[in-house]
Order: sequence, then structure tokens, then C-alpha cells
Amino acid sequence: MRLLEHKILGIDPGTNVLGYGILNTEGKELKVEVMGVLHLQKHPDHVTKLKEIFLQLQEIIETYLPATLAIEAPFFGKNVQSMLKLGRAQGVAMAAGMTMGLDITEYSPKSIKKSVTGNGNASKEQVAAMMGHILKTKFVDEYLDATDALAAAMTHYNSHNSLHFAKGTVSNKSKKISGGGKKYSGWDTFIKENAGRVKK
Repeated sequence: MRLLEHKILGIDPGTNVLGYGILNTEGKELKVEVMGVLHLQKHPDHVTKLKEIFLQLQEIIETYLPATLAIEAPFFGKNVQSMLKLGRAQGVAMAAGMTMGLDITEYSPKSIKKSVTGNGNASKEQVAAMMGHILKTKFVDEYLDATDALAAAMTHYNSHNSLHFAKGTVSNKSKKISGGGKKYSGWDTFIKENAGRVKK
């Protein structure tokens, strides 16, 4: 019997593009309940974008009733403004989950890539390809932020199930929101590879 028998909402936060995906772990096979991206470029200012993230994620949670939220942690680096905006997007997404009663765990980008592909430096395309293989689904490039979100959900599923029987605990790759902050390097590289997600 698996530890997780519910729906996991994965979030890949961003202030211009936010990816989301719900992994249904009920039954014999993992299935994609829903996935998509929130395009926020059309909104006139940062505050409006944050409001839309909060409202739209609440609507998704109300519609599909996930039990858990797994979210990618932002990098910390030299570009302070971009870092702050991405951190706010993550915080608002977490707040939407908290107000709806979800358990929340965040994972570093490297731990998500490593969990899904075995390579902590994998590209978005490689993550999408592996998620497609695991879930037996063909994903198109326009949903790369959504497949990253599904990868966060998959990481949460893997971290619980891989160590549940061996140690009865959660993988140390995960960090509950009550834990201390952890810094991750590589922000400049992240910005280059994800220029559309964060407005400088």
C-alpha cells in the first residue's frame, strides 16, 4: 500500500507564467488530473498578477480538491528584483494553498530535476520528456512550465514513497514551510533559461 493515496498539486511559480499540474495517485497508475499555465503578462502591474495567482489557484483547488501542494523553491542570487518577484509569486501560491487547508512542501529546482530525471542539471525539455515517459503522455513544448509543476508533484510522491517503508520519514530533499530558509545558487543561469517567467 502506498503512503500517498490522493491528489498532489504541483506549482512552478512565476510572475509572467505560472505552471500548475495535479497528479492523481489513486489506483494502480499515476494520472494527470489537470495541467496548465497561467499567463500573467496581460495584467498591468505586479500586485494584480499576485492577486490573479491567488484567485486562480484557489479556483483550481476548489475544483479538483488536491490534498497536498508541492512547490518549486525560488533561487537566491544576484538579481534582487527578479528574485523578490518570483519569491512573492511563490508566497502567494503557498498562501492560496494554506487558506484551502492543503499540506505544503517546497523542493529545490535541483532536487526536482534529480528526482525525476536523475540529473540535477536537466533542462525543461528533459524533465518534460521523462514526465511523459513516466505518465505515458505526450507533452507539447508550450506546457513546459506545467510539466515542471507536475515534476514537483512527482518529487513529492517519490520522496514520501521511497523512504516510507525504509525509514518511516520524509526525504530530506523536502522542506516544510515551517522550516528554515535554504539558498540555492545559479540564479543567473535560471533567468537565462526562464526569461519568460520573471519580469525584470
